[in-house]
Amino acid sequence: MIVFDGVEKRFGDNVVLSDLDFTVAPGEHVTLIGPSGSGKTTILRLLMCLESVTEGTIRVAGRYLSHMEKGGRLVPADEKHSREVRKRIGMVFQQFNLFPNMTVRGNLIEAPTRVLGLSKDEANARAEELLEMVGLRERIDEHPSRLSGGQQQRVAIARALAMQPRVLLLDEVTSALDPELVAGVLALLKRIGETTDITILCVTHEMGFARDFSDRVMMFDGGQVIEDAAPAQLFAAPEHPRTKEFLKAVLERP
Repeated sequence: MIVFDGVEKRFGDNVVLSDLDFTVAPGEHVTLIGPSGSGKTTILRLLMCLESVTEGTIRVAGRYLSHMEKGGRLVPADEKHSREVRKRIGMVFQQFNLFPNMTVRGNLIEAPTRVLGLSKDEANARAEELLEMVGLRERIDEHPSRLSGGQQQRVAIARALAMQPRVLLLDEVTSALDPELVAGVLALLKRIGETTDITILCVTHEMGFARDFSDRVMMFDGGQVIEDAAPAQLFAAPEHPRTKEFLKAVLERP
């Protein structure tokens, strides 16, 4: 479903991702862990076309994202091509990013009607169904400012799902929440993972969630994958010294 092939990302002289190769299978849940600044969020931003690759290619569902074929060769993708491929990629950000001037309903139906071409009735029905799933059906006509942080993040998750994505990207989705709200949001994501066939790529510092939720965990450091294993293997018996060091620091944090 996702293929990174020789991807490099530079900002000036700063190499953030270096010769990065990895794949994520359809329906797989893969979590990226590692220290801040190791390049994890940059991967998600490349998939959302918020950044462009410096070298290499990215494919999603068999189609090039960062490039397109023209005259028998690969050239950088234009906006129309990238928009079409990323239409089925949803992302939930750290900071919710809800439209403050719209109600919860408005936030959920805006993109499905404009981008997917759903009728208002179809989009409304989908919004109500998703809000029921995240436990906020009764808040559908509230504005985000009237909701708690945990509720706003649940709406953000519902909004991403409203686009019927084949790929869902989760970027530290609990980092802006009060500690007592974290468990509810993680439980919701776990339920989504268990009840849908969406491919999920997740960046998190919640090691318990990574262990319970993931099919695979990839340890990042210095813009490269230094270890890639099933969670039982990676957390119980990591092989790379940097993974051992990172997990020791994170898991023993008071």
